[in-house]
Amino acid sequence: MIEELRKNIESQIEILRELSVYSKRVDLATSGAEKKVILDTVDSLSSAMKIINNSIPSLITTISSAKKFPGSADSKGVGFEHIRFKGSSGEISVVLPKKDREVFIKELSISDNLIKKIKKKQPTERVSEFQEFKAARGYVKFSNKFFLNGADKLISKGYFKPLALAINRANLDILFNAYIAVILFSTFLSFIFSIFLMAFLLATNFSFAMLLKVIFLPVIIPIITFSTVYFYPMTERSSISRKIEQELPFAVIHMSAISGSGIEPVEIFKIITVSKEYPFLRKELRKVLNQINLYGYDLVTALNNVTKSSPSQRLSELFAGLSTTISSGGDLGEFFQKRAETLLIDYRLEREKYTKVAETFMDIYISVVIAAPMILMLLLIMVSISGFQIPFSPGMITTIIILAIALINLLFMGVLQLKQPNY
Repeated sequence: MIEELRKNIESQIEILRELSVYSKRVDLATSGAEKKVILDTVDSLSSAMKIINNSIPSLITTISSAKKFPGSADSKGVGFEHIRFKGSSGEISVVLPKKDREVFIKELSISDNLIKKIKKKQPTERVSEFQEFKAARGYVKFSNKFFLNGADKLISKGYFKPLALAINRANLDILFNAYIAVILFSTFLSFIFSIFLMAFLLATNFSFAMLLKVIFLPVIIPIITFSTVYFYPMTERSSISRKIEQELPFAVIHMSAISGSGIEPVEIFKIITVSKEYPFLRKELRKVLNQINLYGYDLVTALNNVTKSSPSQRLSELFAGLSTTISSGGDLGEFFQKRAETLLIDYRLEREKYTKVAETFMDIYISVVIAAPMILMLLLIMVSISGFQIPFSPGMITTIIILAIALINLLFMGVLQLKQPNY
């Protein structure tokens, strides 16, 4: 019976693991229906756990060198039976009293069906969300193969230090030394390409003048490539910063409303992280939760650590202020309320600033696109009446004016799109 007792304990451990997983998922449920399914699963697993636990005292009393399982009954006449249940989470093998067999299988069947429902409802988007670190592949893999050792040597000598923080702030899914290898590999490929391009141009038109034009290609193209790849994290960081700051005023209002109920700051971050309304901000909040859950830091230390690597200056200020408020025992609800007011004022100022810019561009547009062509047409009419000869026909002049207006319209649209805030 010792072996049977061991199987029961192992089965309890497996059920405990399932209970731990689904107990934590209750807080991450996105709807009331999903939360009810998870709670029902926890109840069914708990009932199965109690049945196994209740059988252990009976099994212990049957342990004797004179008795071997399968014995139909122990000294008290309790019958035992091997039960194997194969569900979606694996196979469970236990030894239970015969009277508990039906109830145990029923509870496991209920929990297994509920687990299948949870897995069906779980969106694939959430699975991919948390796959933050992936093995190098494709272009990065080739770069590591040829230039990773060289990148490590350059890093050990102290080169590219500013780039490390930029990569971290840009949330790029690549290691620092791997990115340096990508820079070196890209520069090397551009150098090879520039050599072939120079040879091709000289082969098609070999002359001293052409040689002077193309001789600098093997220098200019690699420099441009190196600069582009080097400064890409800074550009990406600026883009992410703008998107975070677009979400921040409304997220802080959300936090202010939640904090009014007296909930802990960590739970506030969990709620915002689960929400799909703030796709860029929740990545930064998840960094704070990872610092707490994975590295064991307290909330204040986690906030201070993430502040140093945050791509957004306003978010860094929010984390620093929150850290100070928690350390000093301040009122979180009041802090979030005041910060929400400040961010909303900045939001309104940004909108007003864009409105002023749009008004200025409207005045310029009216002057350049509407008034200028009319004045030009009047001048051309006056020139034609005066008998002065011009090298363009009326049709050519009309075509040039139409193309110029179209080009100016495209230019104005591009500038307004760049200036326009996305919120």
